[in-house]
Amino acid sequence: MLISEFIDYLLLEKKYSTHTATAYKADLSSFLEFYKQEYELSDIDKANYAQIRSWIVNLVDQDVSNRTINRKVSSLKTYYKFLLKLGQVEKNPLAKHQALKAPKKLQIPFSTQEIEDVIKDLTDNTDFESVRNRLIVELFYATGIRRIELVNLKFSDIDIRAKQIKVLGKRNKERFLPLLSSVCETMQLYLTLRSDLIRDEEVSFLLLTKKGVKIYETLVYRIINNYFSKASSKVKKSPHILRHSFATHLLNEGANLNAVKELLGHSSLAATQVYTHHSVAQLTKVYKQSHPRNKK
Repeated sequence: MLISEFIDYLLLEKKYSTHTATAYKADLSSFLEFYKQEYELSDIDKANYAQIRSWIVNLVDQDVSNRTINRKVSSLKTYYKFLLKLGQVEKNPLAKHQALKAPKKLQIPFSTQEIEDVIKDLTDNTDFESVRNRLIVELFYATGIRRIELVNLKFSDIDIRAKQIKVLGKRNKERFLPLLSSVCETMQLYLTLRSDLIRDEEVSFLLLTKKGVKIYETLVYRIINNYFSKASSKVKKSPHILRHSFATHLLNEGANLNAVKELLGHSSLAATQVYTHHSVAQLTKVYKQSHPRNKK
């Protein structure tokens, strides 16, 4: 088996994040464990579709969601593509596999009022952590960046004079995003507090903890979840919902779908189209309220 080589390929050639590569490895390990127990074999490179299908059936019997099963199978399919590329297998056993039907996951964005309430709440305090947290909320909502992109922002990526930031997205693809004047004001205040906190020029990352080290993803999640739990009754309160809100609100106000695609850093328009659901809902509401014949 070439699982270790496959993970290296994902990290070094495909430029996947460590988190993504770890997920692939876990999915392959899941099939390997089943393959050993069910067939008493240890080389998944030689597995056939019937054996893989029995694994899928086993997952269904365990009440694993179709969405999770599809992700696991996709990881395995990508592994076989890798083996095919190296000439280690003659065909991909999952080449003709059809993904299980999975219900569309509806993400409910925050309202503009909920976001404004959180920002207002954070504006009342001017200590380092409060200003940093306000900047995090404003950056998410003003730019739509991903959580990992925010965490990895460098001090050198910020250009307040030009009112823009440079973001390193998936597969090391760079994009430049505009900043609102209000965000630049918060940024300026944060940078002043940041310089008072740390004098070490070696700390290149923009967002820091109060100890002066790079902020981390779980802390960012806790910050968003904590503040939005006070302002919103929605079930899911995460950085991704702020990204979702950014895209939905832009589309609701008439933004071009292709422009939103570029702002989000999506590689295909299909990925951006998931945000149009709420835009259509908004248009339908306006239509029903405004059309003359609907008032009769």
